[in-house]
Amino acid sequence: MPEPDRPTPTDLAAVADGILDDLFARRPEWATELGDHRFDDRLTDYGPGAQADLVRALARHQAALDRVDLAGLDPEAAVDWAMLADLLAAREFEATALREHEWNPLVHLPGHALHGLLARPFAPAPDRLRLLAGRLRALPDALATARRVLGPMPQVHVETAVGQADGLAGLIGADVAAALAGEPSLRPLVEPAQEAALRAVEEFTGWLRDRLPGIQAGSGADAGSGDDGHLDDDPCGPRLGERLWARRLGHALASDLTSAEVVAAARERVDWLTEEITAVAAEFLGEPAGPGVVRRALDRVASDAPTDATVVADIHAALADVNAFLATTDLVSPTEAPLDVVVMPEFARGVSVAYCDPPGPLETASLPTFYAIAPTPTGWPEERRQSFYREYNRASLRNLTVHEAVPGHHLQLAASGRFRGPTRVRAAAWSGTFTEGWAVYAEQFMAEAGFGGLSVRLQQLKVQLRMTINALLDHGVHCEGMSRAEAMSLMTDRGLQEEGEAFGKWRRALLTSGQLSTYFVGWKELTELRQSLSPAPSALRAFHDELLAHGSPPPRHLRALLPGPASFG
Repeated sequence: MPEPDRPTPTDLAAVADGILDDLFARRPEWATELGDHRFDDRLTDYGPGAQADLVRALARHQAALDRVDLAGLDPEAAVDWAMLADLLAAREFEATALREHEWNPLVHLPGHALHGLLARPFAPAPDRLRLLAGRLRALPDALATARRVLGPMPQVHVETAVGQADGLAGLIGADVAAALAGEPSLRPLVEPAQEAALRAVEEFTGWLRDRLPGIQAGSGADAGSGDDGHLDDDPCGPRLGERLWARRLGHALASDLTSAEVVAAARERVDWLTEEITAVAAEFLGEPAGPGVVRRALDRVASDAPTDATVVADIHAALADVNAFLATTDLVSPTEAPLDVVVMPEFARGVSVAYCDPPGPLETASLPTFYAIAPTPTGWPEERRQSFYREYNRASLRNLTVHEAVPGHHLQLAASGRFRGPTRVRAAAWSGTFTEGWAVYAEQFMAEAGFGGLSVRLQQLKVQLRMTINALLDHGVHCEGMSRAEAMSLMTDRGLQEEGEAFGKWRRALLTSGQLSTYFVGWKELTELRQSLSPAPSALRAFHDELLAHGSPPPRHLRALLPGPASFG
């Protein structure tokens, strides 16, 4: 019999609900992203008082979670318990050790939080505009708080924030005006908040620009031994250092692998991929596997390149090819969830070339997923633009569409959204390691099944080589002081990347930490799970459907949730 103050196993849902409701209220943008719209008129308070109160609340939540009787939980509930414990630990690390809101201005720009209210019709337009007005009214105070709490900042983060702030101003100005054109009766409510928000963004952008010249070294969370972060030089400022990096990586991956194990496995995989892509390149060209064969094969594939004017149409064509191929195979069950290909909003550019933006897993309305693609930045010289599209040639776009859309992120996240577990934890704390690992794994099984022929197989191997090197880049930048020259050499020589892609990935490694490692680790763990269960070729569809039927937990939890090998014989 449980102690009087100890919740019974059935109380896990009540405990989880209380924790999540409190965290959603403290991070309204996160709640909106997940599809919980109770706090859509608010923005996160990053002031010192609110952050201190958050830390106290996290301790209370962990104590409540510790009182749940683990022994009485079934496997699905036990996974939810573990994921919620991981979420609380990650939030405590972010608030007390990483403190990104004190050095990363991008944290304070609510572009996605505003765009979601405009772009996703989860409620009638007038209701969404009223919520938007609340967020616009909150924005001046939020950016004033940002100026108070931000200390020394890495230059690459400031440069990116300036660009995204310009995009944010465009959203608040033009996009909100366009929405108001259809609801003119709401102008008296929205326009004063719109004007104040525009002034606040303009002031914040000017404040950021004033801090661009002469930004000092070591401005990350573990400041002290970094560089200035200028992209035209080797050094960089936002290096976490080995101590913070190990903790950051642990929270990002939710894996049992250590950083050293990830690096060792990635180096071994790079060697294997180098041999494999050489063999495929020789087959593609019909010549022996001698020196230069990979470069010649990739050059031939890269010559079929899109442009800024054609890239969106090329993505549509790639999506049609993927769906036609899947209809002829028995690899995974299809999805009927709607998907829209869109041009990436300007406020979101500067980190990646494409992303999948699904409706939140807690969303009750039927909404499409956005597959966003970014044309090259307007300031890029023509040589870098051409290099970029040699990397993202038409065969590469087919592989990219597998990753971002079908059967990658879009299909996987649609399946995840159908999962109904004992709590909302699986939806709120979904694993990036699982979602990115599945997308890379999907690229591989599609190419191995013949999608797109040898040209796509070449690109898939090249992208997997890039993805594996990303884990080495992630570790090298944050733990080993890797310079820009060293990183570019690793990516362009060993990774066979074009200069434009390598430049963008170097920049992304500076802007993020841990996320670049999720691709390799997720792929590794899912591949090893498949090997351990040994599904027969005729059972691949059943295996993949079962893999996707449990939401998006960290891969290490799947062994407790999936049936044994006999189920896939």
